[in-house]
Amino acid sequence: MGATAIVTRFAPSPTGHLHLGHVHAAAMAHRLARQAGGHFLLRIEDIDPTRCRPEFTAAIQDDLAWLGLDWDGPVRVQSEHLAEYRTVLDTLSARGLLYPCFCTRADIAREIAASASAPHGPDGPLYPGTCRRLPADQRAARIAGGEAHALRLDMQAALAALAAPLTFDEAGQGRLRCDPARFGDTVLARKDVPASYHLCVTHDDAAQGVSLVTRGEDLKPATDLHRLMQTLLGWPEPRYAHHALLTDAQGRRLAKRDRAATIRDLRAAGVSAAEVLRRAVP
Repeated sequence: MGATAIVTRFAPSPTGHLHLGHVHAAAMAHRLARQAGGHFLLRIEDIDPTRCRPEFTAAIQDDLAWLGLDWDGPVRVQSEHLAEYRTVLDTLSARGLLYPCFCTRADIAREIAASASAPHGPDGPLYPGTCRRLPADQRAARIAGGEAHALRLDMQAALAALAAPLTFDEAGQGRLRCDPARFGDTVLARKDVPASYHLCVTHDDAAQGVSLVTRGEDLKPATDLHRLMQTLLGWPEPRYAHHALLTDAQGRRLAKRDRAATIRDLRAAGVSAAEVLRRAVP
């Protein structure tokens, strides 16, 4: 394989069994890699220990193998790389781009409710910046006292560190402008989750040499924040291809929480792998 061949990936979270929406995403990434003579990677995004379970990790690999969606190289499991994510957090902190946030979800909700006009971003109401204004000595004292805290990206400081406006290359659309400020001071680590999705996914794409990120259009807004992370940390910029989501008969996107029929269910009902792929990629 040449140095310029594409590298794609499928990166599910093991919080349940795969459904047709997952197969749609995996099959698209697999096809693009195989057609180009590139590599298709499998990554397990199990950074949240409260929701992820090892039996689902095993089931994901079994379902993909049954479907014939083979992957290249070893499976990357995020929970095995916590030290790498910690190093990234330390790097951002040393540059003054992170700050500790001691607010609970209830604290934040009260402050937002008391605000006359709380701004909203892609993930909901933006954090009002309460702890960004804390003096350094107060932060240090609260941390030394063992007070639980999250680590937030200081968006104002991060944007000030950029040398030029951010853009990304979207398949079929060319270069699009980014607006990471709409995410506000996003959380990059919490006590219960040692690194956020946004940090881990951009780190892993860089570490694994992913050159084409294929994912659902619901994640397209997150690309603005991911391009910011890549630029701040000097990571390569991949191309992006955001695809439409599969929906059910009522037009709702397929989701685990809505108990969408799983590949396990279809296999048990005698549906063939070829038919599952046909349904997933109509």
